[in-house]
Amino acid sequence: MDGTKREQIQPGIEVSIVLKKDQRSGTFTRGIVKDILTKSQVHRHGIKVRLQNGEIGRVKEILQKDTSE
Repeated sequence: MDGTKREQIQPGIEVSIVLKKDQRSGTFTRGIVKDILTKSQVHRHGIKVRLQNGEIGRVKEILQKDTSE
């Protein structure tokens, strides 16, 4: 799944994001979502999130849903 819809993203899921510094190269960073920073329901470049390690970027792919629910 792509990361353009806020409803698909929740804290605790694993995602691939693109950091601001990596936008030109397109390098992905993997991590677990800590906070959702985008307020709108849809964003064409991806929903902006903060990972548990503190990195901030836009979600490009949802890798794994949180299975603890």
